Amino acid sequence: MAKTARKSTLDKDLDKITYMEEATVSLGRRLAAPGLAFLFIVVCILVAASYVTGSPGGLVIVAAAGIGAYMALNIGANDVANNVGPAVGARAMTMASALVIAAVFESAGALIAGGDVVGTISRGIIDPGAVADPAVFTAAMMAALVSSALWINLATWLRAPVSTTHSIVGGVMGAGIAAAGVGAVNWPTMGGIALSWVVSPLLGGVIAAAVLAFIKTFIVYQPDKIAAARLWVPVLIAVMAGAFTAYLAMKGLARLVRIDLATALGLGLGAGALAWAAVRPLILRQSDGLENRNQSLRKLFSLPLVFSAALLSFAHGANDVANAVGPLAAIVHTAELGSVAARVSIPLWVMAVGALGISIGLVLFGPRLVRMVGEQITRLNPMRAYCVALSAAVTVILASALGLPVSSTHIAVGAVFGVGFFREWYTEKSVRRLAHVNSRQPGRKGRMRPVRNREEQKRRKLVRRVHFTTIVAAWVITVPAAALLSGGLYFVLRLLLG
Repeated sequence: MAKTARKSTLDKDLDKITYMEEATVSLGRRLAAPGLAFLFIVVCILVAASYVTGSPGGLVIVAAAGIGAYMALNIGANDVANNVGPAVGARAMTMASALVIAAVFESAGALIAGGDVVGTISRGIIDPGAVADPAVFTAAMMAALVSSALWINLATWLRAPVSTTHSIVGGVMGAGIAAAGVGAVNWPTMGGIALSWVVSPLLGGVIAAAVLAFIKTFIVYQPDKIAAARLWVPVLIAVMAGAFTAYLAMKGLARLVRIDLATALGLGLGAGALAWAAVRPLILRQSDGLENRNQSLRKLFSLPLVFSAALLSFAHGANDVANAVGPLAAIVHTAELGSVAARVSIPLWVMAVGALGISIGLVLFGPRLVRMVGEQITRLNPMRAYCVALSAAVTVILASALGLPVSSTHIAVGAVFGVGFFREWYTEKSVRRLAHVNSRQPGRKGRMRPVRNREEQKRRKLVRRVHFTTIVAAWVITVPAAALLSGGLYFVLRLLLG
C-alpha cells in the first residue's frame, strides 16, 4: 500500500512564512494610499505653521490647513472622475495616462486660473452680518469644511460621484443655521441650488442623447459610414473645440480676464472654424483605407477625447479648487486680522494646498470613481464618450446664458445616464435601426426579437439600475446630509475653540 506523502515540518513553516509575507504585502498596498494621504496632510500642516509662526490665531490656521488638505484630497478622489472617466471607459486612454493628464491640468487650472476672489460666506449662502463674530465665523467655516470632506469621503467609499460644490454649500448652510438661526440663510440662493439638482443632470442627459442621435442618424446608419464620417466628424470636432473655448473663456479663465457670454461665444465660433480647417485633412488621412463598419468610426473620435479630458480637468481645477480653499482662506484671513470680511483673496500657499491636494487625491483614490463613471454605469465607446464630453461643455454654456446654477458633476454623470437610456430606447424602438438590422439580415420579419423572460429583459438594460439609484440618492441627500453634520460639528467646535 502506498504511503500518503506528508509535508515535513520545515515545509510547513516555509508555507506559513510565505503566506505571512503575501498577507503583509497585500496589507501594505492597501495602507499605502492612506499613508501617503496622511503624509500630505502633515506636510500641509507644517507649511502652514511656517507661514503663521507668531501670528495671532496661528493654531486655528494650522488646524484649518490640515482640514483643507483633507477636503482637497476628497475632491480629487471623487469629483475629477467625471472629467476623465468617459475617456477611460471608451479605451481612448489608459488609467495611468488619464490620472497623469488630469493631475497636471487640474493643478494648472487651480494655480493659473483658479481662486480669483472667494466670498467668505461661500457664494452668498449666509448673511455676513449674522456671523460677524470672528470666533463664530471661524467655527462655522471649520465645521463646513470638515462636514463636506467627511460626506465626500463617504460618497467616494460608496462609489457615488457627488457635487463637491453642493457639499460645501450644505456644510456652510448647516453651520450658519446652527450659529445664527434659519433666518441667516439666503433661501432664494438655496432654491436655485435645489433647482440645479434637476436641471443639471437633465440638461446634460438630453444634450448627450441628442448628439448621439445625430451621430447614429448621419454617420452610423448610413450606407457608406466612412464617407459620412469624413463629412461630419470634422464638424463635430469643430463644435467641441468651439464649445470648450467658450467654456474655458467663461469658467476657466475668470481670474485672468473677464469675458462676457457674447465674447465667449464669438471666441468659440472662431476656434471652431480653425479646428474644422485643421482637422478635416487629418480625418481624411485617418479614414483612408478604413473598413465600412462601426469599429472603424471609433478610431476617429479617440484623439478629441484626450483633449476634452485635459480641458475639462483644467476648467475643473480653476473652478472647484475654491470648494477646498475658499473656507480655508476665509479662516486664515479672519484669524490673522481678527475680523470677518465679505470677500478675501487666497494666499498662494493656500491655493497650493488645494491644487496639490486635488491632484494627489485623484492619483491615490480616483481610479474607483473613474471606473464607475467610465465603465460601470453604462458601456461607453469613443463616440458615446464624445457625446458626454461635448454635453458637459455645452450644458454649462446654456446654463450660464439662462442664469441657472448647475453642477459639473451632475452634468457629466447625467450625460452618461442620457447616453445609456437613449441607447436602451433606440435599441428597442428605433425604426431606422430596425430597418438597418433587417437590411443586413433579410430573414428577419421586420421586427425586433421579443424578450419573453423578465430576468433576461433586466439583464439587457444598458444602464445599471443599482448605480443609477445609488447616485441619484446621493445627489438628493448631499446638501441636507452635509448640513446636519456641519450643524452638529459647529457646536463641538464652539466648545473646543471657546
